[in-house]
Amino acid sequence: MATRALTLDLCASLEPEDMTPQSMADASPAKWHLAHTSWFFETFALLPFLPGYCVFHARYAELFNSYYVSAGPRYARPQRGLVTRPTVAEVRRYRAHVDLHLRKLLDMHDGLDTAEHAANAHSDAGPTSHLPRVLELGLQHEQQHQELLLTDVLHLLAHNPLKPAWRLLPAPPSQAARPLRFVCGVQGAHAIGHAGMGFRFDNEAPRHPTWLAPHALGDRLVSNAEYRDFIRDGGYDEPLLWLSDGWNAVQREGWRAPLYWSADAASSFTLAGEQALDPNAPVCHISHFEADAFARWAGARLPTEAEWEAFASTQALSGNGLDAGYCRPAAPSPGHTQVYGDAWEWTGSSYLPYPGYKVAQGPLGEYNGKFMSGQMVLRGGSCVTPPGHLRATYRNFFYPHQRWQFMGLRLAKDQT
Repeated sequence: MATRALTLDLCASLEPEDMTPQSMADASPAKWHLAHTSWFFETFALLPFLPGYCVFHARYAELFNSYYVSAGPRYARPQRGLVTRPTVAEVRRYRAHVDLHLRKLLDMHDGLDTAEHAANAHSDAGPTSHLPRVLELGLQHEQQHQELLLTDVLHLLAHNPLKPAWRLLPAPPSQAARPLRFVCGVQGAHAIGHAGMGFRFDNEAPRHPTWLAPHALGDRLVSNAEYRDFIRDGGYDEPLLWLSDGWNAVQREGWRAPLYWSADAASSFTLAGEQALDPNAPVCHISHFEADAFARWAGARLPTEAEWEAFASTQALSGNGLDAGYCRPAAPSPGHTQVYGDAWEWTGSSYLPYPGYKVAQGPLGEYNGKFMSGQMVLRGGSCVTPPGHLRATYRNFFYPHQRWQFMGLRLAKDQT
């Protein structure tokens, strides 16, 4: 219930007029996020597990299904902003209806065997056969949409000449500039992937051995000041720095700086409105193509996801996430590696299945597996990732041209 309530709280400062428009095909209206996360619980928890449950509205499944083809017809994603009805008020009633029946479902299973929960928490075999697995997957899914909701709201508000803020937010503490240093990474045989108890998405398994050649990783994320040097040095004009698809994107889209930067690189648009650009904060809202070009310009490369995970496994699971309250990347404090939070880190790894990966049975098998083509892996979380949602094995993924998420980079180098 706390997770469900947080989604509503993120919308508390939005007017109904803010919650229906769709700024691009990749983004969704805030109203849709509210409804879709309720549809998920209704479809995969209430209908299978609560006897006699009746759906709130027979046509909502078509409107608020996302990409679960086996679950039925879906309204076209690029047209979600055209759905003015149901209203925001009606969607809130839908959420209340689902929450009421989720409480009934939980009351029915009061005292649910925690040993069974632990045993099934990371089972991929027939996920709809295990209520605890479905409920936790629903919560993790809602946390993903909490982050998406904020990034989609940011993209929408950025189109408004008034530059409105999502809400009043505190400024991150200022920190002195810190030179980038490289630290030796783990090398040799090393296992990556989820192990042990606790939740994981199916794409985080199975745990498997990998071989890490000698390498070093940056001890913090690349900063705005460093990326500004790349721009001033003509980084967007030098084709030799870019992958072919990246260079084509630069020419086609007219990229000259990260998304949301002002023309003079003095400010950027944030969830708190237009704010002065902190030179020591991590650069974000860049594509994989931009991250890769910057790394090449800097005489380095992007880390592989195995290198990143091996390093992250040695770091404390804490950082600048949604609970910090800034909702924008912050300059690193002394000794802080920024592995978790601030900005998702592009890696040089394609999003592919781990050796031995098997797609789960049933509609929930569509959750991750069918997207393992043409996308790149990001690691680490961002400044709007909900608390408790991150771990070293978490694999995020986006297409290499996308920029509207809080995406940044860490440098890596080979060592001989």
